[in-house]
Amino acid sequence: MKKINLIIGVIALSFLGLSFIKKQDKAETGTEIGNKAPELAYKNPEGKTIKLSSLKEKIVLIDFWASWCGPCRRENPNVVAAYNRFKDSKFKNAKGFTIYNVSLDNNADAWRSAIEKDGLTWTNHVSDLKGWQSEGAKIYGVNSIPMNFLIDGNGMIIAKNLRGTMLTLEIEKLIKQ
Repeated sequence: MKKINLIIGVIALSFLGLSFIKKQDKAETGTEIGNKAPELAYKNPEGKTIKLSSLKEKIVLIDFWASWCGPCRRENPNVVAAYNRFKDSKFKNAKGFTIYNVSLDNNADAWRSAIEKDGLTWTNHVSDLKGWQSEGAKIYGVNSIPMNFLIDGNGMIIAKNLRGTMLTLEIEKLIKQ
């Protein structure tokens, strides 16, 4: 009887170990640090759909903002500075840095104008032009802006809600030494 209980125990522990290994291999999709970032796919100002997954292998700042948002517009110089500083950097586990801007605008002209006026020179600007009803905002649980998520080259969320120097400091940690 003791032998049977021992065998059953060993088998049970083996299954627990296998399920633990499986969980480590397949990260949960979500919006918390350590989660795989949910996919986003929206149109840019020219009408071309850009998928977040198309930026795979890069460090990506997913930045939720809008042209009408004063705090967003005041934060844009920090985002521009981070982009200009890190876009050509060498990272430990990624091939470059970029920004995936998700606008909560519903006016395409205002959105395009703000991109130009604020010098947002990267090309990954997207919106479904639904304002606060934005599908991307719903997926990421955005209820105030500006809001951002920093993801690594594997699409994992490594930080969120970074502002000013905190954004720079977090990206600096990822640079190849």
